[in-house]
Amino acid sequence: MKTPFKFIVTVMAASLLLSGCSTAARNHEQTGWKVLFNGKSTDAFRGFRQAVFPTNSWVIDDGALKSLPKRQIDLITRETYEDFELELDWKVEKQANSGVMFHVSESEAETYMTGPEMQVVDDANTKDGANPITSAGSLYALLPPTNKQCHPAGEWNRVRLIVQGNHVEHWMNGGKILEYELGGEPLKSLIANSKFKVWPRFAKEKTGYIALQNHGNSVWFRNVRIRHLAR
Repeated sequence: MKTPFKFIVTVMAASLLLSGCSTAARNHEQTGWKVLFNGKSTDAFRGFRQAVFPTNSWVIDDGALKSLPKRQIDLITRETYEDFELELDWKVEKQANSGVMFHVSESEAETYMTGPEMQVVDDANTKDGANPITSAGSLYALLPPTNKQCHPAGEWNRVRLIVQGNHVEHWMNGGKILEYELGGEPLKSLIANSKFKVWPRFAKEKTGYIALQNHGNSVWFRNVRIRHLAR
């Protein structure tokens, strides 16, 4: 039986389309990224110890989440994360301060009482920025970053936070700037001699929320995505 040429072309086109969809699906599964903020929807976040997104503390500004100075309410993810890779862009106004925290629990009154913090700050115009252990990219008030390339206030910085088991890495603008072990003796000793010693659950949670801090300044976050990591 003769098969019409037009029919063959149609079948081939459909097969290619399905193959392309299947490949895209496989690629998505392999990478495993989940977009937490795409420039429009805030559905992945809520206020710390709140059921809803705090519109009096955060707004969407030109495709980015922007903190408002008047009401200092931190954002947390609606889901908890244990082992993960987080990527986002941040930008600060002059003299601004913020942070990205992980393994945050709502058992304490503030996010920083449980969650270790990757510092976000204007290095050039703040006291925190002048001190290595509180400068941008540091494990706030505990460990300094090294060999970092940090862009100034008003410019975007791309960061990655990798947490896998006890191992943590901070990345900034394509380079690894810090790594440490949660629960390790060096970090435990630093905590015991820091302001965090008064909060017994600090850096002890094995899983928890990701938090974006509102420190009373204007800070922007965009292109926020996360993926679970296997041990």
